[in-house]
Amino acid sequence: MIGIVVDSNSQLPGSLAERYGIEVVPLTVTVDGVEHLEGVDLTAQAFYAAWDGARAPAVATSQPSPGQFVEAYQRLIERGCTEILSVHITEAMSGTLNSARLAAQMVDVPVRMVDSGTASFGISCCAWAAADAIADGADVESAAMIAEKRGGALGTTFIVGVPQLIERSGRADGAGVEAASNDGIPVLSMSGGDLAVLDTVQTVEAAVAAMTEYALSWTPSSPAGLRVAIGTSDISSASVSADLTDALRGHPALAEELVQYTIGPSVGAHTGPGTSGLFVF
Repeated sequence: MIGIVVDSNSQLPGSLAERYGIEVVPLTVTVDGVEHLEGVDLTAQAFYAAWDGARAPAVATSQPSPGQFVEAYQRLIERGCTEILSVHITEAMSGTLNSARLAAQMVDVPVRMVDSGTASFGISCCAWAAADAIADGADVESAAMIAEKRGGALGTTFIVGVPQLIERSGRADGAGVEAASNDGIPVLSMSGGDLAVLDTVQTVEAAVAAMTEYALSWTPSSPAGLRVAIGTSDISSASVSADLTDALRGHPALAEELVQYTIGPSVGAHTGPGTSGLFVF
């Protein structure tokens, strides 16, 4: 029996975690000097409330400890798993994968690591592909290769609520996000861990159109068509996500109904409230 572990930066919806029995290891998110575990004692709603009243809280993230991974691996072992697939945020952005490697040396079953090559819901896309493969009888190595392939075949585009945060994170070096925000709304894309300004537009409607065009131009990973997941940070970006959903829902290029996910604290710490976007594969 193969168990799957992801980190909370995956923004994995509870429905998918429950469907596949996936364990989620929380990242630490620090808000104004107070440490929280994402999804454990800090919800997305509570996190974005820290910006109420035009406040600008001090926020930071850090990877889980090896001990947290050991606990997750042990829970799977207790459920009868004899192998574990551990799928995580790209090593180019976080030390999470290294913590998982250290933990793997402390448990009595083999753990296959996967650097997803991406972040946020992209990690979930990789784990989802692996879980489907395992359900169809794939062994752990085959499932890992499917997850890695999925990570290299994802597209993502989004707008951020606080461009300064993504600049300060160091994840947009050379992309000019903050400068672009002085001229309008930067529509961003990400390949692996590299961010780029896809377009700079003047209205939210134009941003939705640019993200929709990006999604529909993507080459699907399945002959059935495109899969699209739409992310929303908080109430201030809900209308953008709703417009994205309306623009894409029922389009013949899509393989199935759109997936909705929440852009939680470990991502929001680098993008802020008012963030919305999508992953396509």
